[in-house]
Amino acid sequence: MAVAGVAVTLVGVVLLLVLAAEAGLLRPELRVAGGIALAGALVGVATRLRRRPGGRIGAIALASTGIAAAYLDVIAITTIYKWAPAPVGLLLAAVVGGAGLALARRWDSEHLGLLVLLPLIVLAPVITRGVDLLLVGFMLALSAAALPVQLGKDWSWMHAARVAATTVPLLAALVAMSRHDHPWLIGAACGVAAILAIASGLILLPASKNAGALAVLTAIGTMPVLAAGIAVDRMQAALLAAVLSAVMLAIVLVGHRPRIVTQIWSAWAAIAALVAVTAAFAGYLEGPVLLAMAIIVAIAGRHDAVARWIAAGFGIIGAAMFYSYAPLFVLIRATARPTSIAVSTLAASVLVVAFVVVLARAWLGVDRTQRNSDLAWILGVAGGSLVIYAVTAFTVTAGVLTGGANGGFLAGHMAATICWIGMAAGLFVYALRLAAGERRTAPITAGLVLTGAATAKLFLFDLATLDGIFRVAAFIVVGLVLLSMGAGYARSLASSSPREQT
Repeated sequence: MAVAGVAVTLVGVVLLLVLAAEAGLLRPELRVAGGIALAGALVGVATRLRRRPGGRIGAIALASTGIAAAYLDVIAITTIYKWAPAPVGLLLAAVVGGAGLALARRWDSEHLGLLVLLPLIVLAPVITRGVDLLLVGFMLALSAAALPVQLGKDWSWMHAARVAATTVPLLAALVAMSRHDHPWLIGAACGVAAILAIASGLILLPASKNAGALAVLTAIGTMPVLAAGIAVDRMQAALLAAVLSAVMLAIVLVGHRPRIVTQIWSAWAAIAALVAVTAAFAGYLEGPVLLAMAIIVAIAGRHDAVARWIAAGFGIIGAAMFYSYAPLFVLIRATARPTSIAVSTLAASVLVVAFVVVLARAWLGVDRTQRNSDLAWILGVAGGSLVIYAVTAFTVTAGVLTGGANGGFLAGHMAATICWIGMAAGLFVYALRLAAGERRTAPITAGLVLTGAATAKLFLFDLATLDGIFRVAAFIVVGLVLLSMGAGYARSLASSSPREQT
């Protein structure tokens, strides 16, 4: 009933200010004065009602109605009657909102604070007649001014409203404004919003009982920075995202905070870094840069699960870009490619192999009780396939780049087949150095699969594609390696115990 009363009363105020003006009822001064008188009376009655038993709910409803009525009066003064310019109207609205927020803190009522803040968020664009830099600046100031109201309070919904007050207008402004409408100013506003969101999150975190929700709201408050590329140039967008990523990472590394907060902010720092790389690097540089970042994160954070997943995310995206540089049809048909693409492919191939190795070592460092054996096999197959593809792409690309689409392509595939069988031999040697038992299963299985793949490639592809000395060299080298592998492994089995042989 109280909520219905709020709605009906505000409709009446709108009728007084708008429809009465259209119908010519009463003078404008009387309409505005009537609205102000009604707003003051409602707040006065709310103050008296709160002192009585059971009057808290009614007092909050009456006070919020009075403050909303005052907002409507400000809108009428600014937009309908043109008695004040938009900056003055926003200032008057801020005075009304500040008084309402002060009353909410005094009454210790989050609901009143929301009923004060939300109408201003909705009605401020009406005053400015759209989203512009004036509205964005006002909302930033309003959100900053409302922060002291939350100090020492666990008001999550209030914090969400403050975040929405800056994030929604900024995102709308980025979409509405072109790159020629003060791009540096809108970019700076995005940066200020991110600073305000991060500072608010750090200040309010000690009093919050839901640290995860606060961390998510803080991240949402920095979204305009990640979306700044809509309206600003590439370098400014990359700089904003890179600074955000660095700041979030520094906050994660410094100080002790709940683990859920660390995880959320670490993931957000990774997303910001991804946006920065995408904005800064164009063409065929993104893949190698992301793979290099994946390697660095996997090495630095090998003992942290979140860091390993972030590294995997960077690596997967980088590997997908690498595949776009070197699709399968380029490897099975002699194709001359521009030097820039070839160089990026060579760099990405090396980085893919390094990424798989580094991530595998980080995964092996995880406690055995926390590993999922099925997931380990899937990741092992995926990683091995990536390495084989990267090695093939490197040899074929290098061959075509140096020797042309004819002889270079054939030499590259010959080298690829030799590398395949060489990697299989390396896996068998590695298995022999391990203690007998289950630890040998994975490298031996991988070695056998790779040996079969290399032999199949030799007979199904190389025999039909290669010619001359390349075909001869591939068969002789692969044959000698197979002989060495068979003889060496048989000798190792003969010198082992019966149980190890089994």
